[in-house]
Amino acid sequence: MVNISENIAFIRDRISDVSNSRNVSIVAVTKTFKADYVESAIMSGITDIAESKIQEALPKFDVLSNKEVLKNVKKHFIGHLQSNKVKKTVSNFDLIQSLDSRELASDINRHARDINKIQECLIELKVSQEITKHGVSEEQAAGIYDYCIENCQNIKICGIMTIAPYFELKEEVRPYFKTAYNIFLKLKHRFNNKDFSVLSMGMSDDFEIAVQEGSNMVRIGSAVFGERIYDK
Repeated sequence: MVNISENIAFIRDRISDVSNSRNVSIVAVTKTFKADYVESAIMSGITDIAESKIQEALPKFDVLSNKEVLKNVKKHFIGHLQSNKVKKTVSNFDLIQSLDSRELASDINRHARDINKIQECLIELKVSQEITKHGVSEEQAAGIYDYCIENCQNIKICGIMTIAPYFELKEEVRPYFKTAYNIFLKLKHRFNNKDFSVLSMGMSDDFEIAVQEGSNMVRIGSAVFGERIYDK
């Protein structure tokens, strides 16, 4: 039986060891895991959860909301967001981590305005050449930010998110995180906006390296809900 509470404590310890006392948010990636697992994580201190498919997330949210489990939990959307899913995503998620175009920003802004909401978003940065990865370049990210400032009063850009390639040898991922951190700093300086403060990078296989390289938000699924990666 998976001990979710122990897994979370273990992850917190590992982050503490490499973070140099920086605050790092743990987002539990709850996609593919049932509501009772999510409830266990929240009862163990998790305050942020993430889903990538609206059709999977909403029934789970209904179950947890009926039990008042989600009352103080921030819900993140981390999947590639299609235009026909924007309305439900804006209605049900606190932070969208996968903003990757002006067109998507316009859609998000319109639906957020309709419900009188300021939708928090991260711009998804692409740091690898993998065709399976979504995201934008540094200049495209700056363009999306500028577009939102000028045209999207119902969007608040809080930072960037990135997904690094997977490597069997974990150390090989470090240059990608370094690149993302440097771009994050350049954009932060360029925008001169204190709200642009989140660098979401690092997952179950590589979160320690991500934190060492400047991440202040990690997205962790299997290491929370499954076998601990260091038990392998």
